[in-house]
Amino acid sequence: MKALLILGLFLLPMIAHGKIYERCELARAMKRLGLDGYKGYSLGHWVCTARYESNFNTRATNYNPGDKSTDYGILQINSHWWCNDGKTPGAKNACQIQCRGLLTDDITASVNCAKRVVRDPNGMGA
Repeated sequence: MKALLILGLFLLPMIAHGKIYERCELARAMKRLGLDGYKGYSLGHWVCTARYESNFNTRATNYNPGDKSTDYGILQINSHWWCNDGKTPGAKNACQIQCRGLLTDDITASVNCAKRVVRDPNGMGA
């Protein structure tokens, strides 16, 4: 029983912080999911975005007090336009996803939503 408690205490920080991708590991995953060259954005652009937005952390969140929205996940997708967190006033949820779905170690939902973002007429500026 003590061993389980110690193991649990050891693993808790890893769970709370999510997966931190290595740069090349993330590039391979993004390429596999079809982001390389998607709507004119290079793989390097996507990896750079993940680095500067979340430091490659799948569980990164950042609150925006101005519009009371939050950015979620490795690509910091915003709750005002793209996902539903149940607390952002006037949220649009254009990706038709719960924001918590962007905080998993599997980046497929984040990539699919990012594709939706760049299909928007405002692209990455949306």
